[in-house]
Amino acid sequence: MSDTILTALQYYGAGAATLAALIVSLNLGRRITGWAFVLFVTSSIALIGWGFLAEDSEGIGWQNVALLVINAVGVWRYLISKHKPRD
Repeated sequence: MSDTILTALQYYGAGAATLAALIVSLNLGRRITGWAFVLFVTSSIALIGWGFLAEDSEGIGWQNVALLVINAVGVWRYLISKHKPRD
């Protein structure tokens, strides 16, 4: 795998997760928070790719497999489900 692609996956994953966390922390409403979870999902996918394709990075890959599931729940809860979240 190209070092350029691996570096792009690594930095995109880190940057997207940071931006998504900022958006969630700002509590700008249900829809925007839902889109932040979509950004988290893309971050997890990038870091899964980087984690399993780069040397000695499998731990990050497995961590992001778990985070992908958690982030998908966030997408479901904030963008897809019609139920209002509990306080």
